[in-house]
Amino acid sequence: MSLEKIPQQRILDAVALLKRIEGEFAPAAFANSLGAEDMVLTDLIARHTPGIDMFTLDTGRLHEETYRLMQKVADQYDHPLRVYFPQPEAVQHYATGHGVNAFYESIELRKTCCQVRKVEPLGRALKGKAAWITGLRREQAVTRRDLPEREFDAAHGIEKFNPLAAWSEEEVWAYLHAYGVPTNELHERGFPSIGCAPCTRALAAGEDVRAGRWWWEDPATRECGLHPAKRNKAAA
Repeated sequence: MSLEKIPQQRILDAVALLKRIEGEFAPAAFANSLGAEDMVLTDLIARHTPGIDMFTLDTGRLHEETYRLMQKVADQYDHPLRVYFPQPEAVQHYATGHGVNAFYESIELRKTCCQVRKVEPLGRALKGKAAWITGLRREQAVTRRDLPEREFDAAHGIEKFNPLAAWSEEEVWAYLHAYGVPTNELHERGFPSIGCAPCTRALAAGEDVRAGRWWWEDPATRECGLHPAKRNKAAA
């Protein structure tokens, strides 16, 4: 697949937005989930905006393939990837009180697990930042159809940017192949969206891109709390 599959303006617009963030919203940080979209941003930031920090959340229950990709990022890019972990006491309290796999039992317990392993560490990662960046796209889920490129994150009191909001899946993969960007091996096994190992499965034929995440729940609830569905669009 070549860059012919992606309009050059897509790349130019994303780079322009990243440079604006780097210049006007410092210190800014990119929350890198190491998914396909986030690897596009990893490459763009490493090439064009080294002043933007980059971090990832290690929930303690990631796939081995994801850890291998973390190492590939460290080997290929001269841009530090800071890793944030959940508080051990909080993980122990959850597992002792509910069971290590209690997230299968109810939406409330699943979201509590996400709160402990993802949302709280994100808050620490974003402390002191003026803005953060994600690889969210509108095509990914029904909860993201109205995703803007810029919004105000009221939970953290900072600006939030989604530079790839309008990108298609085809455009994402065209970029990855054209620039030789490393990706998670699980993508080749039917995992378009990758999270914690117990909460992610491969897709069946005809399923949407997020169907493999928390597949036992209704699609309208399949967010972890990092990206609330209710959005406040920032003024242009």
